[in-house]
Amino acid sequence: MGVELDRLSFSVDGTSILRDVSASLPTGSVTGLLGPNGAGKSTLLRLIAGIDTADAGTASLDDVAIGSLPRREAARRIALLEQNAAPSVELTVLEVVLLGRIPHRTKLMGSFSGAEDRTVALDALELVGAGTLADRSWPTLSGGQQQRVQIARAMAQQPSLLLLDEPTNHLDVSAQLSLLGQVRELGVTAIMALHDLNLAAAYCDHILLLDGGLLVASGTPAAVLTPEIIGAVYGVDCYILEHPRGGHPVIVYAAASVSA
Repeated sequence: MGVELDRLSFSVDGTSILRDVSASLPTGSVTGLLGPNGAGKSTLLRLIAGIDTADAGTASLDDVAIGSLPRREAARRIALLEQNAAPSVELTVLEVVLLGRIPHRTKLMGSFSGAEDRTVALDALELVGAGTLADRSWPTLSGGQQQRVQIARAMAQQPSLLLLDEPTNHLDVSAQLSLLGQVRELGVTAIMALHDLNLAAAYCDHILLLDGGLLVASGTPAAVLTPEIIGAVYGVDCYILEHPRGGHPVIVYAAASVSA
C-alpha cells in the first residue's frame, strides 16, 4: 500500500521530460523529491496527481491506478499544492480553506455554508497551527502564514496523499522549519519537491533524486545524499556530517576555488 510508480515516462512535443521512473513509497511516509532545475520534479508531481497523463507506465495509490480514477475521486484522494497557487480574488482565510471542499460538493454549484464543510475547514486550520487566522484577509498574511493556510486548504480535501511543489519557496529559515515540521505531523503520505538538500535530509523518510528526467537515486537520506551522488548530479563538492541532535546527514558545501 502507498504510492507505486511503475516506469513512468512523459514527453512534450517529442522532448523527453521523464523516463522510466519507478519507486515504492509506503503509506504515511514523507518523501523528498530532489533534483536540479529542469529535472522533472513538477512534472512527476502532476503525473502522480493525475493532472497530466503519462506516455507510458502507471502511478498507483493504495493499489489503484490513479489514471483509472474519475477526476472528482482523484481530487478527493490526492491534494496537489503547486507553486503560485494563491487565490486571485480577495478572500478570508476560511474562504480559502473552504476551496479545498470543492471535490466533496454534492451539487455542481453547491455552496460551502454547510456546518460540515466549516468544521472540516476550521479543523484543517487548527491542524497546521493557523486556527486564529480564520477571519483574516488572505492578502494581509505573511508568506509563511499563507503557506500554512494553503496546506490547510489541501488538508480540507481530506486526502490520503499530499503533494507539495516547493512549499518552502520564499520563506525565511524559521518558517521553513516550522512548515516542514508541520507536514511531518499531519500523518498523511506526502511527497515534496524541494531544492534544499539539508531540509530534505532533516524532514524526509525517503529521497527520490531526479536528473535529466531519470531517477538516479532512491532511498533514505543517508543512502542518497552522499558526496559522490551530490557531486555527480549537482556538480559541487561537499562533505557529509552527522547532525548532533537528529543524527541525519548534514551537507556542508565546499566553496568553489577562485582563479587569480
